[in-house]
Amino acid sequence: MAHFNQRPGTKSATHYLKNPVRDIEAFDSIVRSLIAKNPLGCTSCYHRKKNHPPIEKVREMYTAKFVYEDIDRKRVGAGQEMYNSVEGYRYGIAAVLSNMANFSAHCGKARHIPDSDLFSVILKCHDPCGEIYFLALARDRLTVASYEDDAIRENVGAWTDSVAGLR
Repeated sequence: MAHFNQRPGTKSATHYLKNPVRDIEAFDSIVRSLIAKNPLGCTSCYHRKKNHPPIEKVREMYTAKFVYEDIDRKRVGAGQEMYNSVEGYRYGIAAVLSNMANFSAHCGKARHIPDSDLFSVILKCHDPCGEIYFLALARDRLTVASYEDDAIRENVGAWTDSVAGLR
């Protein structure tokens, strides 16, 4: 089972992946599958005069990294752009790669470096026992936070082991 290292204080545990999630498509697929199939067995709840789904996105952040190179492929600049959706990430990369004003300013052409990109999503989960906890998925780690029952961490660990992209 995936090993989560517990931190002192508020109960939270982090599991570092042996290999980062390969790309945005794989990452998005993992998140969508978790929300749609609900393998953690979360339940919907009514909180603060609002119905909440079993698992809901609280925040998402996608960072694309670029390097600018001159005609000799020498690095003349670098940059990064942050987006709050997968669609924004995809459109943003295309916009940076086609931005002629940026090319002039950097005296070089932009090249996207997908292996350096960062992805993260924070999910709010409602466990059947009534606890609300958070699951943060990043390209290189998973963190379970604000839980009391260790069965939650074990359940997330079992799910992590069942997902090929997280092994």
